[in-house]
Amino acid sequence: MIIRKAIKEDVPSIVSMIADDKLGALRENYQNPLPLRYYEAFKRINEDPNQELVVITNAKEDVIGTLQLSFIQYLTYQGGIRAQIEAVRVHKTYRSKGIGQKLFEWAINRAMERKAHGVQLTTDKKRPEALNFYEKLGFKASHEGMKLHL
Repeated sequence: MIIRKAIKEDVPSIVSMIADDKLGALRENYQNPLPLRYYEAFKRINEDPNQELVVITNAKEDVIGTLQLSFIQYLTYQGGIRAQIEAVRVHKTYRSKGIGQKLFEWAINRAMERKAHGVQLTTDKKRPEALNFYEKLGFKASHEGMKLHL
């Protein structure tokens, strides 16, 4: 398995995984051909030095997992950087095989390389299995997150 920076050709596989659950199916528009707005978003992510969209591939080079790692500059922590992990997905046929853990190990190591003082994430309360997974990786529910959907 290889973890690498996502390329344009990976976008359909990434969106397919994001759309392939009960919550993603409500907000994504996975179809063939993929709507142009996904490629436009990929271009903006790819051009931003503080965004890293990665995939993990199997031996046949199929995309089997993904996550987005964002580096956020703060004035707090003496001008520190936080790493934010989002959009973690593993293809349904590869779940419970250690793929997610490999992605997180990569992301945590990358955050340390970038001198981040912490790694944070959010998870939907409707995904208790994800919360359990993150806790097993050492993440703590230390803050209460809130969102305002626009």
